[in-house]
Amino acid sequence: MSNDPLLQPYQLKHLTLRNRIMITSHEPAYPEDGMPKDRYRAYHVERARAGVALTMTAGSASVARDSPPVFNNILAWKDEVVGWMKKLTDECHDEGCAVMIQLTHLGRRTRWDKADWLPVVSPSHEREASHKAFPKKMEDWDIARIIEDYADAAERMKAAGLDGVEIQAYGHLMDQFWSPLTNDLDGPYGGSLDNRLRFTFDVLKEIRKRCGDEFIVGVRYTGDEDLPGGLTKADGLEISRRLKDSGLIDFLNVVKGHIDTDAGLTDVIPIQGMRNAPHLDFAGEIRAATNFPTFHAAKIPDVATARHAIASGKLDMVGMTRAHMADPHLVRKVIEGREEDIRPCVGANYCLDRIYQGGMALCLHNPATGRELEQPQTIKPAETRKRITIVGAGPAGMEAARVAAERGHDVTVFEAADQPGGQIRLTAQQERRREMISIIAWRFEQCEKRGVKFHFSTFADAEAVLETNPDEVIIATGGLPHTEVLGSGNDLVCSAWDILSGDVKPGSNVLIFDDAGDHSGLQAADLISQTGAKVEIVTPDRSFAPEVMAMNLVPYMRNLQKRDTTFTVTWRLMSVARDGNQLRATLGSDYGDFRRERLVDQVVVNHGTRPLDDIYFELKPKSSNLGEVDYDALATGGAQSIRKNPEGSFRLFRIGDAVAARNTHAAIYDALRLAKDL
Repeated sequence: MSNDPLLQPYQLKHLTLRNRIMITSHEPAYPEDGMPKDRYRAYHVERARAGVALTMTAGSASVARDSPPVFNNILAWKDEVVGWMKKLTDECHDEGCAVMIQLTHLGRRTRWDKADWLPVVSPSHEREASHKAFPKKMEDWDIARIIEDYADAAERMKAAGLDGVEIQAYGHLMDQFWSPLTNDLDGPYGGSLDNRLRFTFDVLKEIRKRCGDEFIVGVRYTGDEDLPGGLTKADGLEISRRLKDSGLIDFLNVVKGHIDTDAGLTDVIPIQGMRNAPHLDFAGEIRAATNFPTFHAAKIPDVATARHAIASGKLDMVGMTRAHMADPHLVRKVIEGREEDIRPCVGANYCLDRIYQGGMALCLHNPATGRELEQPQTIKPAETRKRITIVGAGPAGMEAARVAAERGHDVTVFEAADQPGGQIRLTAQQERRREMISIIAWRFEQCEKRGVKFHFSTFADAEAVLETNPDEVIIATGGLPHTEVLGSGNDLVCSAWDILSGDVKPGSNVLIFDDAGDHSGLQAADLISQTGAKVEIVTPDRSFAPEVMAMNLVPYMRNLQKRDTTFTVTWRLMSVARDGNQLRATLGSDYGDFRRERLVDQVVVNHGTRPLDDIYFELKPKSSNLGEVDYDALATGGAQSIRKNPEGSFRLFRIGDAVAARNTHAAIYDALRLAKDL
């Protein structure tokens, strides 16, 4: 038996968990009609099959009709959820994995104009900054019915065969009762800490009454709101003791902070550039103070940190949730002694940021996550070995090379630069985003293990490609910045890439015109403002940097707001002209014939990229498919079969930004779904 601390079993009441690694409750927004159907089940079963001990489904599964999800969550208040949860649970149990679910009433953390348009409820009228709904202050009958709603939902989960439930108490209704900031009820549910905790214990008592003492029940809660006037660390320790001493729960799952703002949420669930495991020591203090089963997750992205959390006795179970989105086979690779093969989580937070914009959670560099029904998490060997030539070693080209090599093909990659990476390497030059380079480094290591032949510092032309006698050619050359967007003065501007690469030095009074809304514009602003320069970011959009999304925006704002930075929305850069030793930038508006002018010494334009596609069009007439892609097959997981030119000796495809400016996930997804069947 292994002596690895992570691989030791853990006894939780009557339940034996096969190791110390868990997936904490989270909602990837895969439900259909509020139910965890096939896509949802496939996601959890994939990770169960690979060895995780416990998978927590459904972050924020709703227990009541007046707790409508603001994105796609499981509706635990519907009886039909039982059948779907039973199918998921049975399949995970068959793989040796325990299953629990997180239950909650959102309280004020939702909106009244969702679902049935019922009033939002909370123990006060205080509005949450993130969701902006003014709640109804709860009445006695609200409290009574919601206690029953919690118990009903728990009873449904027991009927579905789950091993237990977890009650959510950070930012939601449960701890809205706890916090003095969100509870101004009179007794018996407001005022003293005893009164503010009464709702929690009434819920737990009712769940025990319905589900019995053997059913596992835990609480995921904040042990310190880290907010002026909110719950303190001392309060959190006292609440922890009271939860344990109640005899009503079986584990504590502790977090630290508050989630009522984007900044607060990002501190609770840190992203790239932020410290790993920032709350682990705090969770360890809770465990030491209570001597009670303690779980925790917050940016524990690597096995070494997780192993330390268990070996040091800080935790009993360690959550590696985003890490399992990046690599669902993480545990299996640990068991097999292949930790170096684990696809690393880079903290890009594409997963969480997407769900808050109404999309389903996707991993930036594992496009099979959430698509287990269509895309493979493990690549099957090909029946026939082919010669595959790839031009470009950015994220798209590197993924195509990795997948083709895993298929067993003879793979050759041409890259004009002296090392792989493409736009990722440019992005990762900034210290805060250096984790991004792991997207390339992991693929390069996987390719080298499988004998991929790389030709760096080689600007391949059609002749060089044809000399490899390829069966398949994939063009992944990416694109170059497009800055010619002005009526006049295009020659007077530089691109965001020019700033990030160091090819152009920052000015002292700079206007950044951001008409792409992605990281490049904000990274350029961050770098320029760091020099002490005055920076104005101008965008024609209603908000700036919409492609960056909420949680990723937080570190940028923390830097930019403490510097001389101005944000100007709904204005468009029209032209730039010389004015002495300065530049006169003219702004216009999409809303009318309005003009404003700025005198600056540098103008930076961020307007996406245009494809580097010359080699593609040179090779196209020589290919058997004439470059055509079967989109139906591409979208549904099928193989490409178009043959239009009998004279062609190879098929030709292009992927990523060589097609059009998109993002890293799109580039890697292009590569996976194409190369997996070549």
